[in-house]
Amino acid sequence: MTRILAYRFSAFGDVAMTAPVFREFLEQNPDVEIVMVSRKNFESLFADIPNVIFKGIDLDEYKGFFGLTRLANELVKEFHPDLIANLHDVIRTKILDKIYRRKGLKVFKINKGKEEKEHLTDIWNLNKIQLKKTVERYADVFREMGFTFELSHELRPASGKREGIGFAPFAQHRGKMLPLEKSYELIRILAKRHKIYFFGGGKQETETLEKWASEIPNTESLSGKLSLIEELNKISELELMISMDSANMHLASLVGTKCISIWGQTHPFAGFLGFGQSEDNVVQVKDLSCRPCSVFGDKECYRGDWACLEELNIQKIVEKIYN
Repeated sequence: MTRILAYRFSAFGDVAMTAPVFREFLEQNPDVEIVMVSRKNFESLFADIPNVIFKGIDLDEYKGFFGLTRLANELVKEFHPDLIANLHDVIRTKILDKIYRRKGLKVFKINKGKEEKEHLTDIWNLNKIQLKKTVERYADVFREMGFTFELSHELRPASGKREGIGFAPFAQHRGKMLPLEKSYELIRILAKRHKIYFFGGGKQETETLEKWASEIPNTESLSGKLSLIEELNKISELELMISMDSANMHLASLVGTKCISIWGQTHPFAGFLGFGQSEDNVVQVKDLSCRPCSVFGDKECYRGDWACLEELNIQKIVEKIYN
C-alpha cells in the first residue's frame, strides 16, 4: 500500500474540490491511501471516501518555521508517508515541501497556473480562453507521481426521492454575489412552485435569511442550523441547488446534486466550475469584455457600476430551471 500525504489548508471551496478527485483516484488506484491534512472543520468533506485518512489541524498551533518543522515531524512520525502531494503551493506549504525533501521524501506540487490566470483577468485582454480545470490540476499532481488516472467529470446523484431547491445567496466577496434584492425577487418567483431552502452561515447571513423566510411563503432558512455533514445530506436530497461561484456549488458537486451557478467578476474560464457541473447551468453576463477581472471576486469594480452583477437578469436563472 502506497501512502500519500496531501495538504491543502484553505479555502473551503478549494478543499471541497479535492474530495471528488480523491474518490476517483482511489477507485482507479485501490492500492493507494491518502492522508489529507487540512483544517479540522473540513473533515466531513472526506467522511465517506474509502482509503482517505483525514488529519485535522489547527494552524495557529504551528506558526512560523519552527512550528511547521514540528508539524512536518509529527506527520512523518504518525503516518510514515511514501510520497508528498502539495495541493496548495503557498509559503506555508513551500516550507513543508523543503522539510520533506530534506528528509528524502519525493514532493509533488500543484501548478496553479498563476501567470495564465493573471492574463485571463487582465481587463485589456480580449482573447479570453478556458484554462485547465482546478480538479485536473489536482489530478496532475498524482499523474506526475506516475499513477494512471482519468477524471469522469460526472456527477454521482444520490438515489432516492428529491424535493425542493436549495439557494445560497451569499459569497465571501461582493464580486461573486448577486445583489440581494435580485436574489429576493428570484426566490419570490421560485417559491410559488417549489419549497426553497436557504443556506448560509454567520450571524448577519442567518438574520437576513430568517427575515426572508418569514416574509416569503414556502421557504425555510437552514442557515446556522446544520453541521457540515447535515448540510451535505440535505443538499443530496434536493432537486437542484442555486449558488454563487462559492463553496455551496462545490458541496453540491460532492453529493451529486445539479447546481445552477451565478458568476460576476469571476468566470468558469479560470477553472473553478464545480466538479461534474454543466456549463449549460452557468448564469453570467456574457457580453462584458472586462470579465473576468478577478479569479476570486475580491477586487473593486474598475468601471464602478458592477455591471457583471447589476445587469444580470434573474429571468435567465428561471429559464435554466424550467427550460
